[in-house]
Amino acid sequence: MPDTSTLQPAAFNCEGGLVLNRSAFLMQPGEALVLQNFEPDVEGGYRRINGFRKYVNHIVPQTNNSSEKILMSAIFADRVVAARGERIYSAGSTELSLKIVSTTAMTGSGTISVESTSGFSSSGTLQINSEIFTYTGITSGTFTGVTRAASSTTAANHATTDTVSESWTQRDTDRTNADKYAFERFNFDGNEKLICVDRANAPVVFNSSMGATDVSESAVSGSKFVAAFRNHMFYSGKSSTPQTLVFSEPFDEDAFDSGNGAGSIKVDDTIVGLKVFRDNLFIFCENRIFKLTGSGLSSFAIEPVTRNIGCVNGGTIQEFAGDLIFLGPDGLRTVAGTARIGDVELGTISKKVQSLFDDQISDASLFESVVLPDKTQYRLFFSKDARVQKRTKGVICVMKGDGFEFAETLGIKPSSTDTFVEEGDVQVIHGTFDGFVMRQEKGDNFDGAAIQGRYRSPDLNFGDVGIRKLMHRVILNYAPEGALSADLLLRYDNESTGAARPAPYSLSTASVGSQYGVSTYTTPASTTQFVYGGGSQPLVRQPVEGSGFTVALRVDDNGESPPYSLKGFQLEYQLGARR
Repeated sequence: MPDTSTLQPAAFNCEGGLVLNRSAFLMQPGEALVLQNFEPDVEGGYRRINGFRKYVNHIVPQTNNSSEKILMSAIFADRVVAARGERIYSAGSTELSLKIVSTTAMTGSGTISVESTSGFSSSGTLQINSEIFTYTGITSGTFTGVTRAASSTTAANHATTDTVSESWTQRDTDRTNADKYAFERFNFDGNEKLICVDRANAPVVFNSSMGATDVSESAVSGSKFVAAFRNHMFYSGKSSTPQTLVFSEPFDEDAFDSGNGAGSIKVDDTIVGLKVFRDNLFIFCENRIFKLTGSGLSSFAIEPVTRNIGCVNGGTIQEFAGDLIFLGPDGLRTVAGTARIGDVELGTISKKVQSLFDDQISDASLFESVVLPDKTQYRLFFSKDARVQKRTKGVICVMKGDGFEFAETLGIKPSSTDTFVEEGDVQVIHGTFDGFVMRQEKGDNFDGAAIQGRYRSPDLNFGDVGIRKLMHRVILNYAPEGALSADLLLRYDNESTGAARPAPYSLSTASVGSQYGVSTYTTPASTTQFVYGGGSQPLVRQPVEGSGFTVALRVDDNGESPPYSLKGFQLEYQLGARR
């Protein structure tokens, strides 16, 4: 039995997040040099992120070609709303499906007999296999007014028990040359509405039944941005007037009589985004930021927030952790209101990971962002048409205590995004470049693709880089949400040429034996499986090999695990000779 009496322990918690702007000598052991598809957990540690899956299993119909990306994805009136090509569609936010009960019903257009139509809209769109149908009415067991082979699909024979599922229903069309949408949910008169602008056409307003009405005013046709503020609708970003905001009369998004409170305001820079925050409308420009104060035409006033910093892209602006966050030319920034009335301070928060932004800001063609309020988390994605999904990067920013921790995403490529919160339920969705809408924070993979998670610690020298350390064991403390499947790797001496490189150590549940808090057992009197240690966080005790003056730990997720949190490590070693 080996002598362990001289073993020295070194333990650290996983905290501090991704740090790329300090040398290994200045980094804390719990910080990370690589933190990919792991998120700093508000409950401590680094948690492998959740996956995403299709919100609606069917593709959003294309207008002209299959390369059309989703230009808008939004949650509204218990539906998901998506724009692709020249059209806008909606589908139920909860996907419904049922079985055909009679093949006779499928011999022609007219009706489809099913088990039950409960939950389906009174009219809409259905899909059976690859064929799309429209319908105009329902009874308890029948879709009526059915038209076959809709959306350029082909009529086909369908069998009894084939699945009928709700599909995308067209809500608006002829949106020629539509590009990236912006939208706003609002309520001026007791009725919830959704307004959308697409950079080329008239703004369109949907009521809660998804009836569509265009805004008739030519001065706001082609707007890029829209915001509801003080019961006025503000429009901006029109290519011919990029510095101008046009606002409607009070309580009417489609009325523009100056005598009734409508008007326009001009700033001295190109507008890139609008956001209402703390009773002000913040106007983000390329090189400046302003805020609009007041309550109506007679009191509206423009005040400068800063004339030195602008916003790279309006898609990065989010309300987050009681503040506004946005991407400036030098990284992520906040607009923070202080206790002094009228005073605003701007701060750069992403210095730790600035190198992640240096290439992406100039290379990305789309900047999309979401907020996960239950995790105090902001996610920013750098998308590009030509870049494959598995190589698309993003940044995770988590508010913890008085500071921010960061990580990196890899493999999420949104073309549009939305965060919707209602009665504590958080829905985060994104559209894709190939015509689907995904719901984030669902499942253990990226719509069937493995999540490539990776954590790497700093190069640890245990206080003396001149003494060799002979490693004996690594103890991992983790919080599982299912069976673990990952690899532990040790990397010595900054991974220099000739340094020891032991083979990966499997951390799969099957290979590490009984784990406190994870492994199961049965009793003679029952076949029920019980978990050793119930709710405790398990420890994996892994013997290891190799030696070096420094050592780094790496965990590679195999893409087969439910999420789990790396809470901390203890390394046990013997001291060797001094260099």
